[in-house]
Amino acid sequence: MRYMNVRSTAAVLAGLALVVLTASVIAQHAPVADGGVSHERLQRIGQMIDRRIEAHDIPGAVTLVAINGQVVEFEARGFMDLDSKRPMPKDAIFPLASLTKPVTTVAVLMLVEEGRIRLTDPVSRFIPDLKDLKVAATSSPIAPASRPVTIRDMLTHTSGLVSPAQLPTDPAATLANSLPRFWAEPLEFQPGTQWRYSNTVAFDTLARVVEVVSGTTYDRFLRERIFAPLAMKDTAHVLDAAQRQRFAKRYDVPPEGLKEYMRAETPAYFGGGWGLNSTAQDYFRFAQMLLNKGELDGRRLLSPRAVELMESVHIPDTLPGRQPGEGWGLGVRVITDAGLRNTWISKGSFGWTGASGTHFWIDPQARLVGVLMAAAPAASLKPDFETEVMQAVMK
Repeated sequence: MRYMNVRSTAAVLAGLALVVLTASVIAQHAPVADGGVSHERLQRIGQMIDRRIEAHDIPGAVTLVAINGQVVEFEARGFMDLDSKRPMPKDAIFPLASLTKPVTTVAVLMLVEEGRIRLTDPVSRFIPDLKDLKVAATSSPIAPASRPVTIRDMLTHTSGLVSPAQLPTDPAATLANSLPRFWAEPLEFQPGTQWRYSNTVAFDTLARVVEVVSGTTYDRFLRERIFAPLAMKDTAHVLDAAQRQRFAKRYDVPPEGLKEYMRAETPAYFGGGWGLNSTAQDYFRFAQMLLNKGELDGRRLLSPRAVELMESVHIPDTLPGRQPGEGWGLGVRVITDAGLRNTWISKGSFGWTGASGTHFWIDPQARLVGVLMAAAPAASLKPDFETEVMQAVMK
């Protein structure tokens, strides 16, 4: 009987060992989930980027994905310069283009929290040139504006200020000496009646408001109040010599193939709608601060309520000019219906995109930040990036 018990025990132990070994082998071949993300599926991001590089849609890109503040994907692919074939490093610096706008929004909200600006303030309170505005509508003659343009109008692209991009070319250009000629132009529509993207002028004007209110240049305000506290050491309007060595050349995508984009240097023009340069890792820190409701590594820039206002829908998708399923917050788009918007990112996600090939979003539901820094604005690259990120999210 004792002999039989020993044999039975040995058989049970052998069986348990086989179960453990089998489970171990299965685990080695199964997708690994960490924080609700599949690492196997995350590899599809790089595969998609490689395909776009091979198709000559982009020269290279850096991608970063974080969940719960932990980076789960961070890769550099391709080249930062097609002529020299220099490989793209993870710390490559890219022109942010309109990813500058969310930074400007944070700067404005900081001053709102200090009681120095109100969202409902007429912009003319700080810039008298914007008093007594006229409206040039195509269906009627020039008429007085029905009400003053407010700070909120500027942040939500409902101001009627000049919509096409206006980039200075004079090396001596500043916000103060370049913007007045655009302020003198009639509004494109009555304030608040429609949404039309003011590519540079509205947010450059907000940057000028920050200068007037703070008494310092816009680049210094950003450096001291946002970039230094967040340890964004590679984010600036003007790069130093060492940073220029890591600057990824920007390319356009004309029908004949990638072509280097050339722009006049304007070292004293600190745009609020464009003009900043940054890395994927720096911009992730900025986005993570927003996901954390205004705080990162013990440094608080905004109150939770300020961030909640930023990501709230101020302009619904029913206002003329908006797309179905996508509202507008303060300086960011907000997904209100993923199906209507035909996007994989979650309802409530907010962020924005840049004409240079940059893109980011924050998903409060999945506690996720996605950052794309590409060196060219290839068609469909940004929604493809969103899809490959979100298909890896397992909860």
